[in-house]
Amino acid sequence: MEKLSVSLEDYIEEIYNQIKNSGKAKVTAIAQALNVKKASVTGALNVLAEKRLINYAPYSEITLTKEGEKIAKKILEKHEKLAEFFVEVLGADNSQALEIACKMEHIVPDKIFKNMVKLTKYVKSDLKDTIKNIY
Repeated sequence: MEKLSVSLEDYIEEIYNQIKNSGKAKVTAIAQALNVKKASVTGALNVLAEKRLINYAPYSEITLTKEGEKIAKKILEKHEKLAEFFVEVLGADNSQALEIACKMEHIVPDKIFKNMVKLTKYVKSDLKDTIKNIY
């Protein structure tokens, strides 16, 4: 599968989040969440449907295909793990971490991402061990 554009990744992540949180994804809700016009959403949905990542027909619910769900979960995991890195390792506040993670999830290579996850785990476990030793 070819790499999705940043914009399409944002759409598929938002679709996944809406289905997870409310059981369905709709054009209007996606437009509001991503702060774009409904026409932009419709265009993106048509592209995602052509790539067989979503099931979409006008005026009906939007669902993810198995491949679409797999991609969405990967994007979301990157988003969450990057935010955790910024908070736990770099000391960023939550809202700042989420904002930066949203931008970086699209450009961080897998190898660097995996190393950031390892570093976060190390820092968190080392911190727990240090606290245990203090008390």
